[in-house]
Amino acid sequence: MLGKLFGRGGERPGADPTALPVPRRQKNGTYPLRALGDTRVLALVEAAGAGDWEAVRAGLAPFDLGRDHAVLGELAAVDGLQEWIGRAVREDTEHRATALLISGARHIIWGWEARTAARAANVTREQWQIFYERLRIAEEQLLRAAELRPEWVTPWQRLLTSGRGMSVGPDVSVARFHAALRRDPLDLETHLEWLSQLQPRWAGEPGQALAFARDALAHTPQGNRLGCVLAMAHIEEWVESEQADCLATPAVQGELRAAADHSILHPAYVRRVGWQQDFHIFAMALSLADERHTVRRVVQALDGAYVSWPWEYFAEPEKQFAACHRRAA
Repeated sequence: MLGKLFGRGGERPGADPTALPVPRRQKNGTYPLRALGDTRVLALVEAAGAGDWEAVRAGLAPFDLGRDHAVLGELAAVDGLQEWIGRAVREDTEHRATALLISGARHIIWGWEARTAARAANVTREQWQIFYERLRIAEEQLLRAAELRPEWVTPWQRLLTSGRGMSVGPDVSVARFHAALRRDPLDLETHLEWLSQLQPRWAGEPGQALAFARDALAHTPQGNRLGCVLAMAHIEEWVESEQADCLATPAVQGELRAAADHSILHPAYVRRVGWQQDFHIFAMALSLADERHTVRRVVQALDGAYVSWPWEYFAEPEKQFAACHRRAA
């Protein structure tokens, strides 16, 4: 009996040795998740912050940066990384593709920092110039990384993001999307980026993104995280809508429950480094749909760990997640 409950030998599963200790929680029971909650990722981020390329290279050993979008994203978000990563690109011929990938991903974020989140009409000419110059560098570096490591999917996914900012046109965007899918047909981040491109605010047609997400889910194996694309599609529907309660219908609630059961709540789902992001996508979608059952299972699994995306669509993202966390308690 104990073996059935706790696994082989009747022992409880041990704690993850790479998990960061949970910090002191806020009064609302939540806490910000740092470095994907992983000691190895934290060491990577700290090495990048210190400009230590050798330590970054060594710290990447457990990860596949050609496929691990979450770890790449943590590195790309390090302030000041652009000041020294160019030296690694020039001098480290053996690991040049890795340096190019990290630098290209950083330049995209750095470019959007210059542009800011302001409406296009409120962005100055100087901001646009800096934005395009940084994205131009990103595109050049990511294409070189893709050439050096043709099996990698991450350069192509990032090229979708930079291409959207550069307005490269539909033909180029479609070619990049299919290049990413050839390398990984079930890559969630590629599907999420394409979902963004299909929104009306990016020249898509109403309903096009949701149809795309439904088709993707229909071809997704049970337990695969690609099911998150359906939850994100509904969040995007809410963003585009003028009705705050547009998702609060039995049909949407049922569709989200089925998608969660098919993906993140299925026994075959693997909690890889950064799994909390998948759960937050469903947590927000289910919360917006005013779903009361499955949302509790999703939020309770997070145990208060907070990540900002996709809650950043709200003016006060942390407060929104805290409220969701409180209702699920």
